[in-house]
Amino acid sequence: MAAQTGPIEHVVTSGTFNLDGGSFDVDNNVWIVGNDHEVIVIDAAHDADAITAAVGDRTVQAIVCTHAHDDHINQAPTLADRFGAPILLNPAEQVLWDMTWPDRTPDRELTDGQQLTVGGIDLRVLQTPGHSPGSSCLYAPELRTVFTGDTLFQGGPGATGRSYSDFDTIIDSIRTLLTLPTDTLVRTGHGGSTKIGDEAPHLQEWIERGH
Repeated sequence: MAAQTGPIEHVVTSGTFNLDGGSFDVDNNVWIVGNDHEVIVIDAAHDADAITAAVGDRTVQAIVCTHAHDDHINQAPTLADRFGAPILLNPAEQVLWDMTWPDRTPDRELTDGQQLTVGGIDLRVLQTPGHSPGSSCLYAPELRTVFTGDTLFQGGPGATGRSYSDFDTIIDSIRTLLTLPTDTLVRTGHGGSTKIGDEAPHLQEWIERGH
């Protein structure tokens, strides 16, 4: 099901997240950003047909992966091939990418400070490691929105209890995110959205809880 909210559309897909021998049922947020002619897809999760239906007849400029846990990339090659679009991923995620797609490599790198433009919308890449080595967020100032993948959620940081994650590192990344304007909407990889200003007061609580 896709929810139209101006230049941002939201598709929720369901499947599993698999790592370290465990398998977990998850619902993922897929974000489609752009205009009536061109879009990017952020985190191609679980259901290629549902994402394709939401895209419609628009051109897909890129499949952007906030990180390479399998629940965020398991439809990336399918959609990249279907739309003739490149897959973008931070190279520090390669170790996780290879667990799901050992015979396929992303097409382009996501790097800190890089700017992506689609449908007249500028998105700046913020490298935010911690949940995984090369987790990335996408900040769209004019939309007052940051797409945080699994770095920052309503109520705290993303999980850091599995391989290739680190709590102190994610806290440092979140400190950077919390410098964004307080009215910035945080659109996450799972669950509901929040605002930077609603999360910022709780940083010390998270640190104490994490340790």
